[in-house]
Amino acid sequence: MKITAGLGSVEEYERFVRAGADEFFSGYVPYEWAKKYGTVMPLNRREVLAYNVQIGSFSEMEILSAMVKEYGRPVHLTFNSLYYIPEQYPEIAEIIKRCMEIGFHSYIIADPALILYLRQNNIDCEIHLSGETAEVNRGMVDFFQKLKLKRVIFHRKNTIKDMQSIIAYQRITETEQSGHVQNVMPEQSRVEFEAFILNELCQFTGAFCNSLHCDEMGYLCRVPYRLGAMSTRKVQESTKFDKWKQEKNQETIDFTGGELPESISRDTNGYLCGETGCGLCALYQLQEAGITHLKLVGRGNYTDFMEKDIRNLRRALSILEVSDSNVIYRQNLKEELFPYGCSENCYYKENFKYK
Repeated sequence: MKITAGLGSVEEYERFVRAGADEFFSGYVPYEWAKKYGTVMPLNRREVLAYNVQIGSFSEMEILSAMVKEYGRPVHLTFNSLYYIPEQYPEIAEIIKRCMEIGFHSYIIADPALILYLRQNNIDCEIHLSGETAEVNRGMVDFFQKLKLKRVIFHRKNTIKDMQSIIAYQRITETEQSGHVQNVMPEQSRVEFEAFILNELCQFTGAFCNSLHCDEMGYLCRVPYRLGAMSTRKVQESTKFDKWKQEKNQETIDFTGGELPESISRDTNGYLCGETGCGLCALYQLQEAGITHLKLVGRGNYTDFMEKDIRNLRRALSILEVSDSNVIYRQNLKEELFPYGCSENCYYKENFKYK
């Protein structure tokens, strides 16, 4: 499995390559777009200028292109808005064509209409179906394959069982077609599948989130929240979650904004691996499910913290390579990366029973 890390600025690229990232995703919002549309009609839902979240000038894109050619670690550009107004589609197409001219050929897209527009206008770029699209079953993946996807990015709320089922179905389809998927990019015979692994666990599903991410206001996803019954009446909850509540002896669960367990502490620089979301314990299962790429979220995070995240994920993958079972992998992972425990802010909550 390859590490796909968030890139907030050109300056981070070389540093993250040396830390062990295999590839990157990054936003590009030209100044002209920001001036014309502001923050209420975002290009990629990260309309932030106060700190390094994305690239804002074509000259920086040219520098980044040269670095990609030097180091050979590709950068995928994000267009994560759920929808655009009609006049924006040709403008976005021009941005993409200009970026393709300097070597950027893969794009993470959430809006189905934009994918369709690009294909109808013969813009033959590689398309990764964004996790913001919230694909949930094999029928949805089948539908989008008609638009020639290269990669499917599962959203944050997919279970490992769901992902495994979808991937298995896709692999059977590929085998039936003699290893050549009819509706995928010509140079590729196997669809890639990407799953979230570190940072920015959110209580919302991206496809149903209409919060703005900008300098002018706080992010709705940063608001602390608690998960529990909405009334005093008995509510049927999932067996796994109910069992985990009993083990924790809690009626409601605070997934963000709460204090860390007493035994857990950040390092001297304030860093804790997986503090805002972690799926490292699930790596063995993700590999068995057929995941090919791991999304390490972190555009806008401290560069030092992102570098540590990449190195820790690389260490976890090294542990995975020499582990013969899920149990052995988890034991070795906890001994090496989490000797005093973890944040318990898990991406894959169905794994609580293993803790």
